[in-house]
Amino acid sequence: MLGVTVELLILLVVIVTALAFDFTNGFHDTANAMATSIATGALRPRVAVALSAILNLVGAFLSVAVAATVAEGIVRLNEVSGHSLLIIVYAGLVGGILWNLLTWLFGLPSSSSHALFGGLIGATLAALGWSGVVWVSGNGGVINKIVIPALLAPVVAGLVATIGTWAVYRITRNADPDKVTSGFRWGQVGSASLVSLAHGTNDAQKTMGVIFLALVAYGELSPDSAMPLWVMAACACAIAAGTYLGGWRIIRTLGKRLVDIDSPQGLSAESASAAIILTSAHFGLPLSTTQTVTGAILGSGLGKGAEVRWGVMGRMVVAWLLTLPAAGIAGAICWALAHYIGGLAGVLVVFALLIALAGLIYRRSLRDKVSSGNVNDPPTADPEQTLPRPVEPPVAESTSEEAS
Repeated sequence: MLGVTVELLILLVVIVTALAFDFTNGFHDTANAMATSIATGALRPRVAVALSAILNLVGAFLSVAVAATVAEGIVRLNEVSGHSLLIIVYAGLVGGILWNLLTWLFGLPSSSSHALFGGLIGATLAALGWSGVVWVSGNGGVINKIVIPALLAPVVAGLVATIGTWAVYRITRNADPDKVTSGFRWGQVGSASLVSLAHGTNDAQKTMGVIFLALVAYGELSPDSAMPLWVMAACACAIAAGTYLGGWRIIRTLGKRLVDIDSPQGLSAESASAAIILTSAHFGLPLSTTQTVTGAILGSGLGKGAEVRWGVMGRMVVAWLLTLPAAGIAGAICWALAHYIGGLAGVLVVFALLIALAGLIYRRSLRDKVSSGNVNDPPTADPEQTLPRPVEPPVAESTSEEAS
């Protein structure tokens, strides 16, 4: 009886941690849908995040194809079960949360999806070795359904947005600029809403898949069971709440630091992103919405012929490349701590470590607080926007004798 109680407590901690990850996913990825609309003035910041939160909530109920990929396509379930699987899932979630918080602190729009996958892969490798991860399978596996879409999505989104932006400016080149701006701002409301809906359809399902894994490990569900409605509702609410909080630091990066965005660019970028994300969700591909939207924003700048701050883009790419291994290392360390301490005590030690590190990151963020009130201000820490002015030699004042 005591063993059952301990396992139930561990399951509850895992579910709470999964919903916490979903919450960080929400505020980390708000920028994906609303950064361009906020930057162009199409939507006020608070209105934008509220609209995005509502549509994320709705989108989470539209499909479970991505959730099935996460639940069955990463960990080889026939090699692990019960308590061991619960610890793997838990450690992976903690690794994903820590990477989300760290990249949020630096305003880097990295992939929450890949943070989660990296954490799960790292914990699985630590627990089961190389054979424990479904690298390739008939249904796809990590390579086909995670790695390849990660490489292709930003490129495809960038190309589509480049062509779309070029065409938009070509078509409207003789139109009244004020009417063009006004019309495209209204269009942005619709396209940003579609991205938010797509984000809920894609990202909330990833946490559903993780909770489903935990319930399978506990013995509550079988791998062939249907997704419980309460899991869908809980994940939808968690990602909506995080979205409403607003990840202002990342919104500022995507909206102001990468490319100077006008309304036609914003509409093109958002439309391209929404089309690609919804298509991937239909086929069960757990796509990175962050990388897709970033590629589209970059493409919108290229399509207009605007200045692209390649230094900022370079830092984003570095963060993308580090996401899987960094979250994986964090997941592996968390698994080792929980496993070797053992039982509920190990789980609680990792949970306490998560709370402590999250608190430190939050305190550090207060030194340079970004909110809805200053999200459109140019960031003073960006070396490409605050280039030092050359020092001019002082000019001596002329005396009365010199004047005469």
